[in-house]
Amino acid sequence: MPQPPTADPRTGKVIATLALAGVTAAVMQTLVTPLLADLPDILHTSHSNSAWVVTATLLVAGVCVPVSGRLGDLVGKRRMLLACCLPLIAGSVVCALSSSVVPMIVGRGLQGIGMGMIPLGIALLRDVLPAERLSSSIALVSASMGIGGGIGLPVSAAVAQYASWRLLFWGSAALAVTVAAMIVAFVPEVPPAARGQRFDVPGALGLATGLVCLLLFVSKGADWGWGSATSLALISAAVVVLAGWGWFEWRTTDPLVDLRTTVRPRVLLTNLASVSIGFGMYASMLVIPQLLQFPAATGYGLGQSMLAAGLWLLPGGLMMMVVSPLGGKLTNARGPKVTLASGALVLAAGYAAALLLDGTAPGLMVAVMVVNSGVALAYGAMPALIMSAVPLAETGAANGFNALMRSLGTSVGAAVVGVVLAQMTTTAGGVTLTSEAGFRTGLVMGGGFALLSAAIAAFIPAPHLPLPAVQDPSDPSTETAASTARA
Repeated sequence: MPQPPTADPRTGKVIATLALAGVTAAVMQTLVTPLLADLPDILHTSHSNSAWVVTATLLVAGVCVPVSGRLGDLVGKRRMLLACCLPLIAGSVVCALSSSVVPMIVGRGLQGIGMGMIPLGIALLRDVLPAERLSSSIALVSASMGIGGGIGLPVSAAVAQYASWRLLFWGSAALAVTVAAMIVAFVPEVPPAARGQRFDVPGALGLATGLVCLLLFVSKGADWGWGSATSLALISAAVVVLAGWGWFEWRTTDPLVDLRTTVRPRVLLTNLASVSIGFGMYASMLVIPQLLQFPAATGYGLGQSMLAAGLWLLPGGLMMMVVSPLGGKLTNARGPKVTLASGALVLAAGYAAALLLDGTAPGLMVAVMVVNSGVALAYGAMPALIMSAVPLAETGAANGFNALMRSLGTSVGAAVVGVVLAQMTTTAGGVTLTSEAGFRTGLVMGGGFALLSAAIAAFIPAPHLPLPAVQDPSDPSTETAASTARA
């Protein structure tokens, strides 16, 4: 019986590489935030067309993340990590050279292809790390998305304000090149656990079609009108296609996503909690930056510049870096279920702080620090819960599907909270703005979904076994261990 890996001098470099990969992916997601108001002028297009610069990344990432995870199980996670770096580099270069909207959208779509690095990196940790370092490393790499967003926003704002916006994309290309070089140098090759299985092409096409319809409805429905013919056609197509996809996946051999695994209570409830956490996290990202930047003349806005607002939010990103290792220790001591529930409750406490302390920038900074601490705990626990319930041959696909659930939560959160902020308005100086009641409602909704996630986590059953030790896929006993893990 193969033994779990022991401490290796490269272990720290592997963790650092995968954490930097997560930070890079997060930076690329938030890269255009400081540019949103200026994109129509930069790209010589309309506001509605420039919005596709954000939507393209969301759509492509939603489709590619679960596919990348499954390919990692089939051909090797290290190989797929390197493959994800290529579109990140190419997309960044295309965006840096763009002067119109179409190439910018193409570049942002290429960047979306590379977002599968996060679930791939988390799944790879199970293959290469000793058991005693697994929980804390999963927590750190999982939280790297939030860390990158928290650090990347003020840096992007500063670059956009004081230098050329093109430097943002040249910088992201350099980051991606650095990650690729570190993967080559430090990340070991591990034989793929699902070698010999086929790739489910019909399943990938079906999931892509259904997700594009669903995500387009969620992200653009407010612009097109929720009851418009286009929106109704998209949501109807999403329901029909995803239902057919589920029927096919349940019956096919070597599916893209093993639905028999995903309906097990431990996996199903974790994914449901992921959707709620994603919603809860994004509500703060949508509300608090606007409160910081709204005109002080409104009586509730704080009149901060984009750069100043980013600096007030920066400690929240740093808190994720501090809290992630603590979440790993809590998982080792009490299990990932307790860590997930604790993270959801801390997230809810952050919203309570935002409601009580929203009169000052320092108060909102404290609220964001609490919110991000909860996100760090929750995001570190969810992959540990998933990997303790799926066989080794499915870790990449299962983590990719869980990342998709979080993305759906953030997408739905953006749509729902966006509608609330757009509908609850006030007029000041002839200009229509979101009202204070609208912002408060958005914060209450975020806290409510955080509490819902805590309630869901309370019902997650305990595992039959601890987080499975790393197995050697070439060893005959691996299949026996994987079968046990399925129980």
